[in-house]
Amino acid sequence: MTQTNLAPYPDTRLLIDGEWTDGSDRQTLDVADPATGQRIGAVAKASRADLDRALAAAQRGFLAWRAMSPFARAEPMHRAAALLRERGQAIAAVLTREQGKPLAEAEVEVRAAADIIDWFAQEGTRVYGRMLPARRADARTEVRREPVGPVAAFTPWNFPITQIVRKLSAALASGCSILVKAPEETPASPAALLQAFVDAGLPAGVVQLVFGDPAAISEYLIASPVIRKVTFTGSTQVGKRLASLAGLHMKRVTMELGGHAPVIVAGDADIELAARVMAAAKFRNAGQVCISPTRFLVQREVAGAFAEAFVARSRALVVGSGLDPASQMGPLANPRRVATMESMVADARSVGAQVATGGERLVGEGNFFSPTVLLDTPLHAQVFNEEPFGPIAAMRSFDRLEEAITESNRLPFGLSAYAFTESVRNARAIGEGLEAGMVWINQAATPTPEIPFGGVKDSGYGSEGGPEAFEAYLVAKSITISTGA
Repeated sequence: MTQTNLAPYPDTRLLIDGEWTDGSDRQTLDVADPATGQRIGAVAKASRADLDRALAAAQRGFLAWRAMSPFARAEPMHRAAALLRERGQAIAAVLTREQGKPLAEAEVEVRAAADIIDWFAQEGTRVYGRMLPARRADARTEVRREPVGPVAAFTPWNFPITQIVRKLSAALASGCSILVKAPEETPASPAALLQAFVDAGLPAGVVQLVFGDPAAISEYLIASPVIRKVTFTGSTQVGKRLASLAGLHMKRVTMELGGHAPVIVAGDADIELAARVMAAAKFRNAGQVCISPTRFLVQREVAGAFAEAFVARSRALVVGSGLDPASQMGPLANPRRVATMESMVADARSVGAQVATGGERLVGEGNFFSPTVLLDTPLHAQVFNEEPFGPIAAMRSFDRLEEAITESNRLPFGLSAYAFTESVRNARAIGEGLEAGMVWINQAATPTPEIPFGGVKDSGYGSEGGPEAFEAYLVAKSITISTGA
């Protein structure tokens, strides 16, 4: 698909009570193409009156949706997944235009979203209660698991479809309605996602979509008595603020926050495998991935060989517009990300790190930054302490495996971690020793729907994958019935 045969980029409206609508005060925000920096469309901005309408509809939608059986709820979810697959190429093209990732990555995201919906729809039919043994002959106690209520979801721009789908699918399969505040930078692909659910026949108010001032919307929705559950994916700083707001109002929360994923390459690792897999993972979505490998810890005897192989793969990457089939890495989401990359590289240089490749923005329009590899990075470098969220891989060597595990656990983050070793003993020590919600050994991340997805420490709490994802959307209710006097 080329620039010349693209469908026009659509302006995005709000989805409230089953209808697509402009904001009540007609305000909009511009949407830019990160590959060119040019305006490509607009997104409606919700007013407080719009939020009030959405909240009232969410409550009505919840009452209708919770009354349906899990099997009845699964049917429109499966239909929505099928519609996503049918519309996958068109949705992926929209996603690439507003977010920047290569079209092939956008298509994978849409297909993955459909798979997530299908899995949660089916898993929702297996949410069981239990019957307790009677302590009295004339009494019976059962435990029911019921939906917590309407959900407010706040999602980021790096995966504008799958970050919504994990929250949306768990909420719907549990019997909750959901009000999504999606990213203003990438509004049209979330709208296409929710259109699939509308077309699949969900009752009005069960799924809704708003955009606008993130801080104002989050504060208003979280404080509303209608909202019973809050779920957020984004930075640790913002997540802590939203979690504190939710705590003030006794709202349940799921937080999937920032990471700074270590990669341990042991001396007995398959170096070619490690370099190939981790280079692909590092520069996926231009490094704008919460589980992206960032801190590379390589055992000293193989540090040179690994760096050589990794740098070679990094230099070979083709960087360009995500709509160009030749591109392997697209632009960063906005100019702020480019400025952050420049600052981190400058800091690393100033403290003695070696720039093996990249390290600078690419000349021309758009938010492009070269794939960058830093060697001999000191521990006090900014990039080894703050998540780069961009195409920078920072490396340093270690002597003993215990040193690498200690360094991996040094930071307050604990989302994802990686390791490469051919030793079962090393694999066990790494798997058990790393403080992370997800550990991947001898492979890239494969966050399929049935696997728990979430972190520990400052990377959040709760899961957005596996049966564990249902826990925050369900409440346990005990009902005891006595037939005696």
